[in-house]
Amino acid sequence: MKKNDWIIITVVVVVASAFFGMHFLGSERGNGVVEVQVDGKVYGRYSLAKEREIEINDTNRLEIKNGTARIIWADCPDQVCVHHKEISRNGESIICLPNKVVISIVGDEDAALDAVVN
Repeated sequence: MKKNDWIIITVVVVVASAFFGMHFLGSERGNGVVEVQVDGKVYGRYSLAKEREIEINDTNRLEIKNGTARIIWADCPDQVCVHHKEISRNGESIICLPNKVVISIVGDEDAALDAVVN
């Protein structure tokens, strides 16, 4: 390999490490809001700070515990949503396609604007 190849590899590794660090180390867990959508409509918004179980249209059961959210029961045949890992960071989601349920972390419930767009 030539010198330029090593430079490119080094740059790619550094950039990938920076994105990895920002995603996994930069976002805090447990202080966001879980948004539940059913068939494209908002069903409810719940804080990750308060532990609870939410029944979603008798088809899914959402558990919020220890600053994370996960589906603990679903009546769909494949159970992919039940086996999905728990979510806690902004932008993460769990989707149950048969029941048209989307569980997403949408951010801090008391978040203020931190930028100005012109």
